Amino acid sequence: MLVPRLREEVLEANLELVRRGLVLYTFGNASGIARDQNLVVIKPSGVPYEAMKPEHLVVTDLEGKIVEGNLRPSSDLPTHLVLYQAFPKIGGVAHTHSEYATAWAQARRPIPCFGTTHADYFHAPVPVTAVMADSEIATEYEKNTGHAIVRAFEKVSYASVPAVLVANHGPFAWGPDSGAAAHNAAILEAVARMAYFTININPDAQPIGGGLHDKHHLRKHGSSAYYGQAKEKK
Repeated sequence: MLVPRLREEVLEANLELVRRGLVLYTFGNASGIARDQNLVVIKPSGVPYEAMKPEHLVVTDLEGKIVEGNLRPSSDLPTHLVLYQAFPKIGGVAHTHSEYATAWAQARRPIPCFGTTHADYFHAPVPVTAVMADSEIATEYEKNTGHAIVRAFEKVSYASVPAVLVANHGPFAWGPDSGAAAHNAAILEAVARMAYFTININPDAQPIGGGLHDKHHLRKHGSSAYYGQAKEKK
Protein backbone atom coordinates (compact mmCIF):
# COMPACT_ATOMS: atom_id res chain seq x y z
CA MET A 1 0.00 0.00 0.00
CA LEU A 2 1.42 3.38 -1.04
CA VAL A 3 2.18 6.16 1.50
CA PRO A 4 0.70 4.34 4.54
CA ARG A 5 1.73 7.03 7.02
CA LEU A 6 0.18 9.79 4.92
CA ARG A 7 -3.02 7.74 4.64
CA GLU A 8 -3.21 7.56 8.44
CA GLU A 9 -2.61 11.30 8.77
CA VAL A 10 -5.26 12.19 6.19
CA LEU A 11 -7.80 9.83 7.75
CA GLU A 12 -7.18 11.45 11.15
CA ALA A 13 -7.59 14.92 9.62
CA ASN A 14 -10.93 13.94 8.11
CA LEU A 15 -12.11 12.50 11.42
CA GLU A 16 -11.00 15.70 13.18
CA LEU A 17 -13.38 17.67 10.95
CA VAL A 18 -16.19 15.44 12.27
CA ARG A 19 -15.09 15.72 15.90
CA ARG A 20 -15.04 19.52 15.67
CA GLY A 21 -18.53 19.64 14.18
CA LEU A 22 -17.33 21.13 10.90
CA VAL A 23 -19.03 18.63 8.58
CA LEU A 24 -22.38 16.86 8.34
CA TYR A 25 -22.92 13.40 6.88
CA THR A 26 -20.48 13.08 3.96
CA PHE A 27 -19.87 16.82 3.50
CA GLY A 28 -16.31 18.10 3.36
CA ASN A 29 -12.93 16.51 2.81
CA ALA A 30 -9.28 16.67 3.79
CA SER A 31 -6.22 15.71 1.79
CA GLY A 32 -2.46 15.55 2.14
CA ILE A 33 0.47 15.49 -0.25
CA ALA A 34 3.75 13.58 -0.31
CA ARG A 35 5.82 16.24 -2.08
CA ASP A 36 8.79 13.94 -2.58
CA GLN A 37 6.60 11.56 -4.59
CA ASN A 38 4.03 14.02 -6.01
CA LEU A 39 1.24 11.85 -4.58
CA VAL A 40 -1.97 13.18 -3.04
CA VAL A 41 -4.16 11.25 -0.60
CA ILE A 42 -7.80 12.35 -0.31
CA LYS A 43 -11.11 11.21 1.12
CA PRO A 44 -13.25 9.10 -1.22
CA SER A 45 -16.44 10.69 -2.52
CA GLY A 46 -19.62 10.14 -0.54
CA VAL A 47 -18.24 7.59 1.93
CA PRO A 48 -19.48 8.07 5.53
CA TYR A 49 -16.72 9.16 7.88
CA GLU A 50 -17.52 6.49 10.46
CA ALA A 51 -16.93 3.77 7.86
CA MET A 52 -13.61 5.07 6.50
CA LYS A 53 -10.36 3.20 6.90
CA PRO A 54 -6.89 4.09 5.58
CA GLU A 55 -7.27 1.66 2.68
CA HIS A 56 -10.42 3.49 1.53
CA LEU A 57 -8.52 6.71 0.86
CA VAL A 58 -7.61 7.44 -2.74
CA VAL A 59 -4.08 8.16 -3.95
CA THR A 60 -3.65 10.30 -7.08
CA ASP A 61 -0.90 12.12 -8.88
CA LEU A 62 -0.89 15.91 -9.31
CA GLU A 63 -2.86 15.57 -12.53
CA GLY A 64 -5.67 13.72 -10.76
CA LYS A 65 -4.88 10.26 -12.15
CA ILE A 66 -5.71 7.55 -9.63
CA VAL A 67 -2.54 5.73 -8.65
CA GLU A 68 -4.03 3.51 -5.96
CA GLY A 69 -7.58 2.94 -4.75
CA ASN A 70 -10.85 1.38 -5.88
CA LEU A 71 -13.14 4.26 -4.94
CA ARG A 72 -13.76 7.56 -6.65
CA PRO A 73 -11.91 10.46 -5.00
CA SER A 74 -13.71 13.45 -3.56
CA SER A 75 -15.34 15.58 -6.23
CA ASP A 76 -13.31 18.49 -4.84
CA LEU A 77 -10.00 16.81 -5.75
CA PRO A 78 -9.31 19.21 -8.68
CA THR A 79 -9.57 22.18 -6.29
CA HIS A 80 -7.06 20.57 -3.91
CA LEU A 81 -4.69 19.85 -6.79
CA VAL A 82 -4.71 23.45 -8.01
CA LEU A 83 -3.87 24.60 -4.48
CA TYR A 84 -0.99 22.12 -4.16
CA GLN A 85 0.41 23.29 -7.47
CA ALA A 86 0.01 27.02 -6.74
CA PHE A 87 0.97 27.01 -3.03
CA PRO A 88 4.20 24.99 -2.82
CA LYS A 89 4.63 25.28 0.95
CA ILE A 90 1.37 23.59 1.91
CA GLY A 91 1.10 19.91 2.76
CA GLY A 92 -2.59 19.54 3.49
CA VAL A 93 -5.98 21.00 2.53
CA ALA A 94 -9.33 20.83 4.33
CA HIS A 95 -12.72 21.82 2.93
CA THR A 96 -15.85 22.09 5.06
CA HIS A 97 -19.30 23.62 5.02
CA SER A 98 -19.01 24.77 8.64
CA GLU A 99 -21.93 26.98 9.59
CA TYR A 100 -20.49 30.41 10.36
CA ALA A 101 -17.65 30.41 7.84
CA THR A 102 -20.08 29.26 5.16
CA ALA A 103 -22.49 32.04 6.13
CA TRP A 104 -19.73 34.61 5.51
CA ALA A 105 -18.98 32.91 2.17
CA GLN A 106 -22.64 33.05 1.19
CA ALA A 107 -22.74 36.71 2.15
CA ARG A 108 -19.66 37.19 -0.06
CA ARG A 109 -17.88 39.07 2.72
CA PRO A 110 -14.34 38.60 3.99
CA ILE A 111 -14.01 37.96 7.72
CA PRO A 112 -12.55 41.08 9.36
CA CYS A 113 -9.97 40.74 12.09
CA PHE A 114 -11.65 42.19 15.15
CA GLY A 115 -9.38 40.68 17.79
CA THR A 116 -6.33 38.74 18.82
CA THR A 117 -7.81 35.25 18.31
CA HIS A 118 -8.09 35.96 14.59
CA ALA A 119 -4.69 37.71 14.59
CA ASP A 120 -2.99 34.66 16.11
CA TYR A 121 -3.77 32.61 13.01
CA PHE A 122 -4.55 34.96 10.14
CA HIS A 123 -2.38 37.99 9.40
CA ALA A 124 -5.17 39.77 7.49
CA PRO A 125 -8.91 39.47 6.97
CA VAL A 126 -9.85 36.05 5.61
CA PRO A 127 -10.53 36.80 1.93
CA VAL A 128 -13.52 35.80 -0.15
CA THR A 129 -13.16 34.82 -3.78
CA ALA A 130 -14.77 36.66 -6.66
CA VAL A 131 -18.05 35.22 -7.89
CA MET A 132 -17.35 32.64 -10.56
CA ALA A 133 -18.64 33.22 -14.07
CA ASP A 134 -21.21 30.83 -15.54
CA SER A 135 -18.61 29.70 -18.07
CA GLU A 136 -16.24 28.74 -15.25
CA ILE A 137 -19.01 26.79 -13.53
CA ALA A 138 -20.11 24.99 -16.67
CA THR A 139 -16.64 23.69 -17.53
CA GLU A 140 -14.18 22.20 -15.02
CA TYR A 141 -16.05 23.75 -12.09
CA GLU A 142 -13.92 22.27 -9.30
CA LYS A 143 -10.65 23.12 -11.03
CA ASN A 144 -11.85 26.66 -11.66
CA THR A 145 -12.78 26.94 -7.99
CA GLY A 146 -9.11 26.36 -7.25
CA HIS A 147 -8.11 29.06 -9.70
CA ALA A 148 -10.58 31.47 -8.07
CA ILE A 149 -8.92 30.80 -4.72
CA VAL A 150 -5.45 31.39 -6.15
CA ARG A 151 -6.59 34.72 -7.63
CA ALA A 152 -7.85 35.79 -4.19
CA PHE A 153 -4.24 35.50 -2.97
CA GLU A 154 -2.58 37.64 -5.60
CA LYS A 155 -2.02 40.33 -2.94
CA VAL A 156 -2.33 38.16 0.18
CA SER A 157 0.17 35.63 1.53
CA TYR A 158 -1.28 32.12 1.54
CA ALA A 159 1.24 31.24 4.26
CA SER A 160 0.12 33.96 6.68
CA VAL A 161 -3.60 33.62 5.87
CA PRO A 162 -4.11 29.85 5.54
CA ALA A 163 -7.80 29.92 4.64
CA VAL A 164 -10.29 31.36 2.19
CA LEU A 165 -14.02 31.68 1.66
CA VAL A 166 -15.30 30.61 -1.75
CA ALA A 167 -18.19 32.91 -2.64
CA ASN A 168 -21.58 31.20 -2.25
CA HIS A 169 -19.85 27.92 -1.44
CA GLY A 170 -17.79 27.57 1.71
CA PRO A 171 -14.34 27.60 3.33
CA PHE A 172 -11.07 25.94 2.42
CA ALA A 173 -8.10 25.88 4.80
CA TRP A 174 -4.56 24.55 4.48
CA GLY A 175 -1.33 24.09 6.39
CA PRO A 176 2.02 22.29 6.39
CA ASP A 177 0.20 18.94 6.71
CA SER A 178 -3.36 17.63 6.72
CA GLY A 179 -3.64 17.84 10.50
CA ALA A 180 -2.69 21.52 10.44
CA ALA A 181 -5.22 22.10 7.66
CA ALA A 182 -7.99 20.57 9.79
CA HIS A 183 -6.81 22.63 12.77
CA ASN A 184 -6.96 25.83 10.73
CA ALA A 185 -10.43 24.92 9.49
CA ALA A 186 -11.58 24.68 13.12
CA ILE A 187 -9.97 28.01 14.03
CA LEU A 188 -11.54 29.61 10.95
CA GLU A 189 -14.99 28.53 12.08
CA ALA A 190 -14.33 29.93 15.56
CA VAL A 191 -13.22 33.35 14.31
CA ALA A 192 -16.10 33.44 11.81
CA ARG A 193 -18.52 32.87 14.68
CA MET A 194 -16.88 35.52 16.87
CA ALA A 195 -16.87 38.04 14.02
CA TYR A 196 -20.57 37.41 13.43
CA PHE A 197 -21.37 38.09 17.08
CA THR A 198 -19.07 41.12 17.16
CA ILE A 199 -20.86 42.96 14.37
CA ASN A 200 -24.25 42.03 15.82
CA ILE A 201 -23.28 43.38 19.25
CA ASN A 202 -21.74 46.48 17.71
CA PRO A 203 -22.39 47.14 14.00
CA ASP A 204 -19.75 49.89 14.18
CA ALA A 205 -17.02 47.61 15.55
CA GLN A 206 -13.61 48.46 14.12
CA PRO A 207 -10.89 46.01 13.03
CA ILE A 208 -7.94 45.42 15.32
CA GLY A 209 -5.10 47.93 15.10
CA GLY A 210 -2.08 47.02 13.00
CA GLY A 211 0.35 47.01 15.93
CA LEU A 212 -1.69 44.57 17.99
CA HIS A 213 -2.44 42.43 14.95
CA ASP A 214 1.25 42.17 14.08
CA LYS A 215 2.24 41.49 17.68
CA HIS A 216 -0.09 38.53 18.08
CA HIS A 217 0.59 37.01 14.70
CA LEU A 218 4.35 37.40 14.70
CA ARG A 219 4.87 36.17 18.24
CA LYS A 220 3.55 32.82 16.98
CA HIS A 221 4.72 32.82 13.38
CA GLY A 222 7.46 35.39 12.90
CA SER A 223 11.20 34.83 12.66
CA SER A 224 11.51 35.81 16.33
CA ALA A 225 8.44 33.91 17.51
CA TYR A 226 8.38 33.20 21.22
CA TYR A 227 4.94 31.64 21.78
CA GLY A 228 5.05 28.07 23.09
CA GLN A 229 8.10 25.96 23.86
CA ALA A 230 11.37 26.07 21.98
CA LYS A 231 11.82 23.25 19.49
CA GLU A 232 14.67 20.86 20.14
CA LYS A 233 17.51 21.11 17.67
CA LYS A 234 18.28 17.89 15.85
